[in-house]
Amino acid sequence: MKIVVIGGTGLIGSKTVALLTKEGHDVLAAAPNTGVNTLTGEGLDRALEGADVVIDVSNSPTLDGPAALDFFEKAGRNIAAAEKRAGVRHHIALSVVGTDRLQASGYFQAKLAQEKGIAASGIPFTLVHATQFFEFLRGIANSATEGDTVRLSSARFQPMAAQDVAAAVAWAALGEPVNGMIEVAGPQVWRIDELVARVLAFDKDPRRVVSDPAAAYFGVTIDDASLMPGPDARLGTTGFDWWLANVPAPVSK
Repeated sequence: MKIVVIGGTGLIGSKTVALLTKEGHDVLAAAPNTGVNTLTGEGLDRALEGADVVIDVSNSPTLDGPAALDFFEKAGRNIAAAEKRAGVRHHIALSVVGTDRLQASGYFQAKLAQEKGIAASGIPFTLVHATQFFEFLRGIANSATEGDTVRLSSARFQPMAAQDVAAAVAWAALGEPVNGMIEVAGPQVWRIDELVARVLAFDKDPRRVVSDPAAAYFGVTIDDASLMPGPDARLGTTGFDWWLANVPAPVSK
């Protein structure tokens, strides 16, 4: 099949492209740096010509609600129009477990609007709801830092490796559209404060994690159910301990 991966040069997209290429598919990584701009529509028709499947793992460059909504709505309209012109048979989009429970956040309001637009487009689709990536744990710490203190909720979550996210997205792309949502998660349940503390300790980061039940997660008050997948989630196989020891931290620029 010809498969176009929008956001195909990013963390999840590049891994998805590699997995599908290894399986023998004709895979195109679509991103601004490859000449495809979903906000303006530039390069979309050319990229989608002859495509059977489109995977969208792109993300808003900001968590600001109105800006994120503008991004997802504009990009969504342009992608859907180009898919219809190209006769695309299946649209897969990556989203977040618990999006509907995090609606106090403008960003998650924008993600839900993206999902509703996909469902209303008339193109067969699959929404892949993933839990937080292990690769995102350092970002969670940074978002909750005040001075030398990282104030975090002790809520439960079930994070997963980016490689497992990409594998789930590729698996969905090779299956039939479900015209709904599937959930994917890591193999183990953790507490947010506990896991972030382990990453910082591994990094020899001097910041101290403080557990605070009232601490917000990117502006949203959460509980033990907020970020957890349902019982039918497809589970990744990469454990946290292996990931921490074997996946290098990103180099700061």
